[in-house]
Amino acid sequence: MPRVKVKRASTTIDMTAMCDVSFLLLTFFILTATARQPEPMPVDTPASATQVKLPDDDLGLITVGDGGKVFFGVVNRNARARMLELMSEKYSIAFTPEEKAEFSTMESFGVPMGNLKQLINLGTNDRVKPGLQPGIPIDSTDALSNELFHWIYSARVATKELKNAEMRVSIKGDANEKYPEIKKVMDVLQSQKVNKFSLITSLRSEDF
Repeated sequence: MPRVKVKRASTTIDMTAMCDVSFLLLTFFILTATARQPEPMPVDTPASATQVKLPDDDLGLITVGDGGKVFFGVVNRNARARMLELMSEKYSIAFTPEEKAEFSTMESFGVPMGNLKQLINLGTNDRVKPGLQPGIPIDSTDALSNELFHWIYSARVATKELKNAEMRVSIKGDANEKYPEIKKVMDVLQSQKVNKFSLITSLRSEDF
């Protein structure tokens, strides 16, 4: 009796639907992604072997470099806007809604309060030109002129109001920066009883 041959089923898979879904997902991520802004003052951090992930939110970042220049930024955009409102009241400088919205997109800045409006109204590429931002005033016996103190305090208040949490602070210092310049920032933090903060470093490469 002859053997019955079983007809093989086709193994062809229609990938049209999968391609459509992949294209839609790619389009979604492209449209919703936010490009990271270049740093206004890049620093070369010292190396260490410790690996600790920085928090994604509720973080205030103080950058020190270029001979003692100090920059400040807050990760949470809503906290940035509220922080500016508090500083506006402190220094009696009015900002338009458009300026407040633009400031909330700035990840870091380093200018005196009196020059902030001018910085906000510059283009994104112009803000990060080397040498444009002289740093936030910190070395002063006048409490009002120590603007870093008030930026940090306003950021902490804003974070507490919005997130009901304490703002975590990190210091990002250049490896070649002198210790007294870093110490000034630490003194400002300790004057607000902020005794717990992180020092950002780069991962040390190990030679085998």
